[in-house]
Amino acid sequence: MKQSSLIRTATIGAATALLALGIPAPASAEDATGARWAPSELVLSANTTLQNFLRDPDMSWIQQNIGRAKGVLIASEVVKAGFIFGGSGGRALLLVKDRSGQWTGPAFYTLATGSVGFQAGVSVSEIAMLVMTERGVNALLSTSFRLGGDASIAAGPVGAGAKSDIVADFVTFSRSKGVYGGVNLDGTVVMTNDEWNSAYYGKPVTAPDILIRGNVNNSDAAPLLETIGKATARK
Repeated sequence: MKQSSLIRTATIGAATALLALGIPAPASAEDATGARWAPSELVLSANTTLQNFLRDPDMSWIQQNIGRAKGVLIASEVVKAGFIFGGSGGRALLLVKDRSGQWTGPAFYTLATGSVGFQAGVSVSEIAMLVMTERGVNALLSTSFRLGGDASIAAGPVGAGAKSDIVADFVTFSRSKGVYGGVNLDGTVVMTNDEWNSAYYGKPVTAPDILIRGNVNNSDAAPLLETIGKATARK
């Protein structure tokens, strides 16, 4: 990674931590999560991320259990940085399975967590989180909630032979590049991003409008919905 990119990524992570800790970020950090894509680009990237998890031989648990999930939260790029203030942040989108077994969405979210400590290095991860319970879905329909506080979270088992039984509202998997081995999402604040939701669907909408009432749709999401539909149909 070039030095300029390293500095920019570290600044993004530090700004995320500051926001999560209730400390205003510098004015220059316009997007503290580091996600500068348009919503449609995030949908395209999320489809690639989901396919990565479905092909990865170390992610057999998610491949075997995605059919039981009531929703899937996908973050194509979650940035974690150290340097005294550590934090993680990124944009994510959510797909939810309706009563007929069809997948709806996406709705857009922001992830932010912060910590204080002497760390070093940066990491970029892609994340797929299975929402296993109605409680988990209901938490995501609120404007914001904290993973591990308002809803239980567990790290998914990794490995070709992973067969662990897990009881949690959310089961999360990450594929990482960089210094860190992964991203710990316990304590992460998940917030609906109504600005992106409205931009993507062309009018003011909320997560329940998109995922439960089905008031809107966008044809750009068809490839992503097809990917998850095929993955869950065979489970």
